[in-house]
Amino acid sequence: MPKGRILSGMQPTGKLHLGNLEGALHNWVQLQDEYEMFSVIVDWHSLTTAYEDTSDIKSNIRELAIDYMSAGLDPERCTIFVQSHVKEHAELHLLFSMLTPVPWLERVPTYKEKIQELKMESVNYGFLGYPVLQAADILIYKADTVPVGRDQLPHLELAREIARRFNSLYGEIFPLPQAKLTKFALLPGIDGRKMSKSYGNHICMADDSEDIKRKIKVMFTDPTKIYKGDPGHPDDCPVYAFHLVYSSDETAEIKANCESGALGCVDCKNRLSENLLEALAPIQVRRREFESDPKKIDEILAEGANRARKVAQKTMEEVREAMHI
Repeated sequence: MPKGRILSGMQPTGKLHLGNLEGALHNWVQLQDEYEMFSVIVDWHSLTTAYEDTSDIKSNIRELAIDYMSAGLDPERCTIFVQSHVKEHAELHLLFSMLTPVPWLERVPTYKEKIQELKMESVNYGFLGYPVLQAADILIYKADTVPVGRDQLPHLELAREIARRFNSLYGEIFPLPQAKLTKFALLPGIDGRKMSKSYGNHICMADDSEDIKRKIKVMFTDPTKIYKGDPGHPDDCPVYAFHLVYSSDETAEIKANCESGALGCVDCKNRLSENLLEALAPIQVRRREFESDPKKIDEILAEGANRARKVAQKTMEEVREAMHI
């Protein structure tokens, strides 16, 4: 039997890349058998910075749903749904916003970091209140566990603060959700920086074989290894970081041959392409199956929303009773 309830989610910003796969999705696939899992596509969250152009949001939602299931999330074993299809999220967000002090939001580290990163000249209310909506997403299902990276820990702590304040004012309703930190492979982008669609240095889970080979072919390598025969430093090479994930049985040999100069960068990249394509093959087979039946995707999301809504409605009944509204 599941030992608890877990909430996980991503914004629908297009097809997911390998950093998303290795950093989150593989972990979620394992957790769906250990917990009662709700996997949400947080489309309202995407509007906090992408509100000016929403023309792609519906197609992005479908792409994300396909990526979820292609990676192994099973709608029979977890609840996959779209945030905006369960309106109770918005109601709880509104009520939480009434009891959340503005300074709590302004001191979240990612708030100022994102403003600088995105070069925002003005900040909208939704951007400031992002963590309150996130708290509502988590607490409306009374999730006791949330898989997050370290950069999201302040958001989760704020969710706990909001839960504590609500519970102290109106009675014990919400659990204090705990972080599920797991080790995962940190994949760099093809230019050596963090893999990100905003940098254009990513490899998508859905990329075809020719795109993957082309991207790997131009990957940055150890700048001191110019010719085959030159000794390399694999620990400083983005290509080797990929080998650690996709060539695990061969890494000792690859590292030794790179360091000795016996393995050139072209051959090293070719081996990576073969191993990566082999690893992605079952994912891409599932993707093609889902892509061929868009009606099935809509049905899965509708059923997921129905299941999620039943839980959310029950929570909101308790919230309204506690608040006498």
